[in-house]
Amino acid sequence: MSRRIVPGCFSRMVWKKHFFKESCCRCGSPDTEIQNEELEKRGKGKKRKKKNENKRVIVSNLPFGSQKWKENPNRHYGSNKIKTTKYTILTFLPKNIYEQFHRFANVYFVFIALLNFVPVVNAFQPEVSLIPICVIMTITAIKDAWEDFRRYKLDKEINHMGCYIYSREERAYVERCWKDVRVGDFVQLQCNETIPADILLLHSSDQSGICHLETANLDGETNLKQRRVVRGLPGQNALFEPEFFQSTITCEMPNNNLNKFQGYMEQPNDERVGFNIESLLLRGCTIRNTEVAVGIVIYAGHETKAMLNNNGPRYKRSRIERRMNVDIFLCVGLLFVMCLIGAVGHGIWTGTFSEHPPYDVPDEYGNFLSPALAGFYTFLTMIILLQTLIPISLYVSIELVKLGQVFLIHNDIDLYDEAADLPIQCRALNITEDLGQIQYIFSDKTGTLTENKMVFRRCTVDGIEFSHQENAKRLETHKELDLDDEDFTKLQPFTLPPPTLGRAGCAQQSPPGALRRCQSARARVQGHARSRSLGRRDSSQSQVAFSSTIEKDVTPDSRLLRRVREAALQTESLSPFIPTRTSTAFADFFLALAICNTVLVSTATEPRQRVTIPPPIKPPGITLEKIHQIFQRLKLASLSQSFSSSQSSSELGASFGARGPEEPLPALGSGDSSDRGDRRDSSDSTDMGPASLEEMLQSVSSSSLPPALCYEAESPDEAALVHAAQAYSFSLVSRTPERVTVRLPQGTLLTFDILHTLGFDSVRKRMSVVVRHPLTKEIVVYTKGADSVIMDLLEDSAGAEKRMKRIKEKTQKHLDLYARDGLRTLCIAKKVLNEDDFQKWANFRREAEAAIENREELLMETAQHLETKLTLLGATGIEDRLQDGVPDTIMALREAGIQIWVLTGDKQETAVNIAYSCKLLDQRDTVFTINTENKETCESLLDLTLEEVRKSYEWDKPRRKIFGIIPTAPEAPEAPSTEFGLVIDGKTLSLILQGGLQEKFVSLARRCRSVLCCRSTPLQKGMVVRLLRGQLRGMTLAIGDGANDVSMIQAADVGIGISGQEGMQAVMASDFAIARFKHLKKLLLVHGHWCYSRLAKMVIYFFYKNVSYVNLLFWYQFFCGFSGSTMIDYWQMIFFNLFFTSVPPILFGVLDKDVSAETLLGLPELYRNGQNSEIYNLSTFIITMLDAFYQSLICFFVPYLVYKDSDIDVFSFGNPINTISLLTILLHQALEMKTWTLSQLVAMMCSLGFYLVFSLIYNAVCLLCNPPTNPYWILERQLSEPTFYLLCLLTPPAALLPRFFISALRGTFGASLILKAQQIDKLPKGQRDLEIQKLRSRKATSGASPAPNDDLDQSISHLCVSPFLHPAAAAVSQGHTEGQGLSSSAVNPLRRGTPQESYCFYNRWAEEESAATDSSAGPFAPSRGTAPGQGSGQVPKDRDSRSSSGSHRRSVSAVTL
Repeated sequence: MSRRIVPGCFSRMVWKKHFFKESCCRCGSPDTEIQNEELEKRGKGKKRKKKNENKRVIVSNLPFGSQKWKENPNRHYGSNKIKTTKYTILTFLPKNIYEQFHRFANVYFVFIALLNFVPVVNAFQPEVSLIPICVIMTITAIKDAWEDFRRYKLDKEINHMGCYIYSREERAYVERCWKDVRVGDFVQLQCNETIPADILLLHSSDQSGICHLETANLDGETNLKQRRVVRGLPGQNALFEPEFFQSTITCEMPNNNLNKFQGYMEQPNDERVGFNIESLLLRGCTIRNTEVAVGIVIYAGHETKAMLNNNGPRYKRSRIERRMNVDIFLCVGLLFVMCLIGAVGHGIWTGTFSEHPPYDVPDEYGNFLSPALAGFYTFLTMIILLQTLIPISLYVSIELVKLGQVFLIHNDIDLYDEAADLPIQCRALNITEDLGQIQYIFSDKTGTLTENKMVFRRCTVDGIEFSHQENAKRLETHKELDLDDEDFTKLQPFTLPPPTLGRAGCAQQSPPGALRRCQSARARVQGHARSRSLGRRDSSQSQVAFSSTIEKDVTPDSRLLRRVREAALQTESLSPFIPTRTSTAFADFFLALAICNTVLVSTATEPRQRVTIPPPIKPPGITLEKIHQIFQRLKLASLSQSFSSSQSSSELGASFGARGPEEPLPALGSGDSSDRGDRRDSSDSTDMGPASLEEMLQSVSSSSLPPALCYEAESPDEAALVHAAQAYSFSLVSRTPERVTVRLPQGTLLTFDILHTLGFDSVRKRMSVVVRHPLTKEIVVYTKGADSVIMDLLEDSAGAEKRMKRIKEKTQKHLDLYARDGLRTLCIAKKVLNEDDFQKWANFRREAEAAIENREELLMETAQHLETKLTLLGATGIEDRLQDGVPDTIMALREAGIQIWVLTGDKQETAVNIAYSCKLLDQRDTVFTINTENKETCESLLDLTLEEVRKSYEWDKPRRKIFGIIPTAPEAPEAPSTEFGLVIDGKTLSLILQGGLQEKFVSLARRCRSVLCCRSTPLQKGMVVRLLRGQLRGMTLAIGDGANDVSMIQAADVGIGISGQEGMQAVMASDFAIARFKHLKKLLLVHGHWCYSRLAKMVIYFFYKNVSYVNLLFWYQFFCGFSGSTMIDYWQMIFFNLFFTSVPPILFGVLDKDVSAETLLGLPELYRNGQNSEIYNLSTFIITMLDAFYQSLICFFVPYLVYKDSDIDVFSFGNPINTISLLTILLHQALEMKTWTLSQLVAMMCSLGFYLVFSLIYNAVCLLCNPPTNPYWILERQLSEPTFYLLCLLTPPAALLPRFFISALRGTFGASLILKAQQIDKLPKGQRDLEIQKLRSRKATSGASPAPNDDLDQSISHLCVSPFLHPAAAAVSQGHTEGQGLSSSAVNPLRRGTPQESYCFYNRWAEEESAATDSSAGPFAPSRGTAPGQGSGQVPKDRDSRSSSGSHRRSVSAVTL
């Protein structure tokens, strides 16, 4: 963060390294100390109940000094001091122990340790039983203390940052620490300063009352946000005096909604002024482009919106952890059975004695224990003895392993994006293994699959489509060469010279109205540190959002360029008496693109410095007559070459675009008539070439030019449209809250008065700006928004002219074409208001803004009242290019058995086109498209579609069972014989989610290869993810890059955010954050597989290790009368799990690689191993337990048979068993390891060496450690006996022989894909790649058996004529089966005329390459594949399959419902 530290305060304390025992600068002033003490007392006690709990009332603190502090109504509000720590020195121990007791295992082991203190049932010394649980809880406590100490240091740093607070005693702003800021204080903020609390803006040094914020520290967005002083406050031009502020502020209670805030300010004259989020400065943001801002603190400390949104890291339970908890209860059941056997055995054994044995001592009354009571005591003793059957160290080991896995993922260079300087972020540390078990991926489209770098591609104006072929060639050239910004600017033969004043050159001087940022050394250093912390490269271009070369450079269309010049000339002569509707439509279109936005204008020499005053219209050194002559001759030249080849058109457009903005002209009153005359006589222009133009414009080029302009937009769509307008010389020059200036092609500046702005929101899906035209003095409303919304707001067709109806129809066709090409569409419209209507609406709007109750509803109502009866100007098509590697990633994920859903808010046609481009849908897929607004129809369509799909997809087969009774884990979905895709829109999705059709929808969707949900809202995204999780019980992953994806990211098992162009909201809500979608491939297929494989093997190994070792004690009970005695020293028993066998499994869980990364990427099918939970499930757990029982039998009874008739003591018998067991367990792990590293080898050798060294020392020094037995010198004697070595050499192989034998058989006869991959890994690289290709081709040929298309034809025909369909749909279907052509209304399911109908048709397109479409024929020329009988009112069958010009027709089986 860019922050300013109080001089001589924090830095001094850091050097001294003490805990703020001194007062921080003026932090410890008397007034502040008294008030802070009062705040602490009040804050810890019960707060007084407010009369209205939904409102907060704030007054100025200035009238209340230290003497009157108790009378201050603000004293109940919390201070600005933050505390994110959980503990203090006094509360750490009890609170941490209490939190650790929330874990069931800790409670269990503490209970066992306390039970051992009971003399009747204790198994060994009571104090020793506390050692394991104390060691585990101590390690956890140290980890928690370290994390809390780091939070404590960060809190100190933030609390002692400096700011300026107004002091009544000194009548000036004085420096205070952040922790001393209180609600009701007046805070002065300067440029580049971080905001200490949530502050209501009362004054700004900007004359228009605007303050700019950078919210990068809050949400990661680098573009600037505007905040406005509370409307109605007088004296913005004068200096703000806090002492004169006597208003009372009433606002809402603290909440975490960053986008909503409302309240009102009641002035002394009882006048109320409303305010909203536009006037609130949020804590953590940074002031930019504003010299001074003053405000009053509304929320402080933990009540600020930033702190309320800081929920810390999220805790999720992984699937392995849930499975492990079940197995722990199974182990508890096994322990209960073993203890019960011991209790019953002891009771039977004691009952066999005819008289009491000598060791059975009676109590003080001479009574002996009954067999039943003795058995109960034995049961408790056995619990203490066999307690390690539950792996106490497993939880700590898992945490350590996951930390190691996160470290390796974070340091993978392949997951680092060099362009953005962003590595992968692992925000959730406890679900790494879930990355290897994903079955369903839910992805956003824009910014996730695509770049979210919007490029202007084509547009339609006044019903005329302009394809921008030259621009398309430029983009293809850029895509093929994949150049940097610097290299791309050198491609002069391929691109037009920059056509606007923003590229005419950069002057060193700044414009007169530019606000300079504070230029201090500290500001530069802090800015650099801030940008690096955000992961951005420290370059001047990275400071401005959406400013890459590919986004800025637009090559104009030659036809549109000519029309725009004509319209621009007529714009200057506009008056109410001259009808220029056609021409002004083009001018209004580009004026709307330049005006209807919130783009900030700055200069290239001073990036991010807002331009408020337009540059001079006329540069010195050139006469008006010469400019007039040059412009006229230039126009003649363009007319003569307008219908020439595209190359000459491009050159001409370049010459005009590069020089037009540099020729500022006054209004030309006779421009229109002269234009007509020049068209008739073009002889002067025939011999005029580019050289003569350059010669004539020599003086203009050499004169002083205005500096290049930089546009900073809040969204990439806005930036693309403004750059498009600039390409046609409608350049946005300056913007203030009251005025916006646009430079026309001939250089004239038009300054529009901004009367009101209605910002974009996700509900209205549009934005409007109300301006007064400087020439006609009309009040004009320019609106842009989604076509689905704007088309419904146009003038009623009954009252509209035929011409406007024709324009609307043509524009709708163009929009459909753009959507099929995968372009994002926006409609542009306008509306002219008279003065009376506008004044009525403005009064209504002011009342809504000042309202307290139902304010949001009133504002929405006023916006809807204004945005009606619009006149359509045109539409734009913006390309959002696919990210690199997306098709390859999706194909790999699908081969891995992962079903991919795309949940997007875009149009259906756009989403489908992108789905084909990124290989989400294949050309041979049968795609079902369901669009309806009727619940009954939706249910019928789901039933019919599901019936047809089931014929090709055998999903409901019974699950495999082990031993006939134990079902295995559900397998990942396998590909059906015929691939299906499902496309559904938002309205149909609402019917399904709210109409009780969830089960049918899920049943259909699970059988589809891919699912696209279009026009879906953020809430629907989250509901779909939760539905799939609840119904299918599968592992889900959601990935997105924007705030609209937060809902589904939080609902999924694993949430992944992409650090893209839409801020950091998705990243902050995610478990993992990546920079590019292609990184998902290695993250899942490699790291996910490794993490699951490692952790699953480690967990099951821990269960094996503990059960195998505990059973040794259990078998011994059969030879000691089930008395609870042990043949192993208890110190060795405790150290066995804590130290002797603890480190190798941890390293195994972090470093083991069963298959190399190259093979995992080459064979994505290997990922199914984790999806199906093949390593760790109920069957493998049972097999492992049986193996543990067998190995314990071998390790116990082989030494027993060797020493059967000898006279050795109990410890001499137990010591070989203990040693053999250790060797067997370590060798068992060695068999499981697939990758040997030096650290693993050293760990295993050290474990064995530590055991021998500890045992030798312990047996040498321990004389009376375990009375009455004595372990003295036992191991030393046995090391000199050959029998001991023979046992250690032969017993472990005998115990491991069955496991080794089964593994060898499985690898020889029934080798799985994992075993084949492991064998391939051992080959040289060239041979390995060849084997991988052979394996992939073999699987492809075996799996590629699609169903015959004829059968599908019959099934779909049956579906189309089903009586369950709507009558209109049935009629259409019947007509199709008879070979008749389909009308456009029947084919298009999205046509607005019949919203309640659903249609079904089936098209099959031949798989062939089509010739490129002749550009002169237009985009809607009849296709050569038109079926007979399709006339002008009919649509060819391959209409929906047509892509952009020059592309081939897809071979698709499509069913649209």
